[in-house]
Amino acid sequence: MIASRGWMARTGAAVFVLALLYPLAALFAHIGAWQWGAQVRGPALSSVRVSLLLTTVAMLIVVAAGTPMAAYIAQCKHRERLLWQGALLISVLLPPLALGILFTLAFGPYGGVGRLLNHWGVVMTNSSTAFVATQVYVGMGYFVLGAVAALDAVPPMLQKQAALLGLTPIKVFFRVTLPLARLGLAVALSMAWVRAVGEFGAVVVTAYYPSGMPVQLWVDLQSFGLPAVMPLLVIFLAVALPLPWLAHVLAQRRSHA
Repeated sequence: MIASRGWMARTGAAVFVLALLYPLAALFAHIGAWQWGAQVRGPALSSVRVSLLLTTVAMLIVVAAGTPMAAYIAQCKHRERLLWQGALLISVLLPPLALGILFTLAFGPYGGVGRLLNHWGVVMTNSSTAFVATQVYVGMGYFVLGAVAALDAVPPMLQKQAALLGLTPIKVFFRVTLPLARLGLAVALSMAWVRAVGEFGAVVVTAYYPSGMPVQLWVDLQSFGLPAVMPLLVIFLAVALPLPWLAHVLAQRRSHA
């Protein structure tokens, strides 16, 4: 009886997962020959370069600015921690299109900060700077909240023992906390990466040009139809999915080691 229930549970889980992953079967749908002519290929490859290069720059900024913030939140008292995490959740929960509009109003020529930046020659609409800044805003909350969870998982006793051995707080962080939290931080970064590289709603408002992969997919769909979308879609999935998947698998293997 117990074995029978086990098989029923596994079958139910398998049906659940297959239903969840079924949309990927559409990669083999019969929609005619995929289009990869010069008119499609040039903008598509350009969008791949834009997404990979500018999202990498955005993630470097996210890590550089977000890691210290996560470290600070991780050592805060409960009430203060709730305050900071609540503020970060607002940035995460903002609808993407609303974020794009608000970002443009705040940093474009309509606001004081935007006019000041424009005076300094920093263009915050339809520019590489706007693209990177939007992705930083999109990914920062995901990274910091995930990084806080990763830092919380480090046993406090190990950090206290390192401090008792004479290490300064900075050395404790880099020699003890950071190495032990690295897989959790990698998962947080991968979540920020996939969220940023796949962002459409905010980026289409703030940085339609230069076009990243999500915007270019939309342009190709509107201009040429599904056969022109499929090659770039495959590249997009190959870029977006492996990093978070691998980071999650490694983190799970480490936690069960």
